[in-house]
Amino acid sequence: MPSPAKTDRRTIGEREFIWMVAMIMALNGFAIDTMLPAFPDMADGLKIADRNDIQFVISTYLFANAAGSLVIGPLSDRIGRRPLLLGSIAGYMLFSILSGMAQSYDMLLGLRIAHGLCGGGLGVLAAAIVRDRFSGDRMARIMSTTFLIFMVVPVLAPSVGQVVLWVADWRAIFILFGVAGAIVALWVWIRFPESLDPANVVPLQPRQMLAAWNSVIRHRTAIAYMLGGGILQGAMFGFLNSSQQVIADAFGAKELFTLCIAFLGIGMALGNFTNARIVERFGARRVSHSAVIAFILMGAAQLAGHWIAPQSLLLFLLLLIPNMALAAFVGANFSSIAMQPFGAFAGAASAFQGFVRMVLAAGIGAWIGQQFNGTSIPVSIGFLGCGTASLLLVFWGERGKLFSRPGTTQYMPL
Repeated sequence: MPSPAKTDRRTIGEREFIWMVAMIMALNGFAIDTMLPAFPDMADGLKIADRNDIQFVISTYLFANAAGSLVIGPLSDRIGRRPLLLGSIAGYMLFSILSGMAQSYDMLLGLRIAHGLCGGGLGVLAAAIVRDRFSGDRMARIMSTTFLIFMVVPVLAPSVGQVVLWVADWRAIFILFGVAGAIVALWVWIRFPESLDPANVVPLQPRQMLAAWNSVIRHRTAIAYMLGGGILQGAMFGFLNSSQQVIADAFGAKELFTLCIAFLGIGMALGNFTNARIVERFGARRVSHSAVIAFILMGAAQLAGHWIAPQSLLLFLLLLIPNMALAAFVGANFSSIAMQPFGAFAGAASAFQGFVRMVLAAGIGAWIGQQFNGTSIPVSIGFLGCGTASLLLVFWGERGKLFSRPGTTQYMPL
């Protein structure tokens, strides 16, 4: 097979590269956060009796997203990142528009599964593309900078969704997803060069793919960070799933929902901004280990805050915003550490790790969201419990040696 890297003459600078990867990743976030203000209207329009059930519009997308990444990642190791990226965005556009035409709750869930399957390619390909060009702490810095730009989505997307609801119904939000996909697809088509190195092209054989997955499973450090990252992300999804209900029902502040989500997104953006500035100096391990410990302490403070002032939205946000920022220190660094050994088969490794993380996070997040009982207690317990489990896994993966900064991990041959 002729290598895309040899035939594609496009060039792209680091700054444009970061922005492009961020926008590719942002499509997934946009497909979730924008619809949060529309949950009550969607529940009414689709005649959903149990209000907690509307959360599955997010959960089904996330589970399908994980399954899609498991297939598309290995394919990209064989035929290249670019064609699959364009195909994933095309599918994302199609099922966005079809979701907006759904006539029943079951139909919407089915279309969201297809939507998520296509969206699965966006996350895994973005990670593989970054790994194609960078490694080590520099990769962590690039990922963190990418996440910093990406975090504009949770800041602005709920407000965008609310603006749409002022002029149209909830179905128009899904049409907007398709428009956003078309803009990113055009940019990728014109500017993105194939990033897969010809030396890293892997034959598409089940045996080879299983070997790559087995290499991830056998790597103690990689699996610890993969699972730890998924569990901690589960706490974030638990809040995301029930965020509209927590703010509108538990605190009686429905009119402040988009503003609250914007402040939380700003907290995560500041976390990524700071991480991007310090990670190469202090190392991904030192930064992320410190952040997980602080995440646990803030989770305990959130739980205590409920008992001190259960109706105080201000106290809840003052404790939650730092936790959102701390999660930003963990996500990019955990992903970079877990991916570092697998440069020779980044697509398969990224796909498998992304699949496990997403299934774990979506499952935990769905369970936490379904525990909503009119208070913020389930969310607070989720932050405390998931943070503790994540730290224990990292402690095991590092054989009890936290805060270390070892040398660059050698790539594992496939």
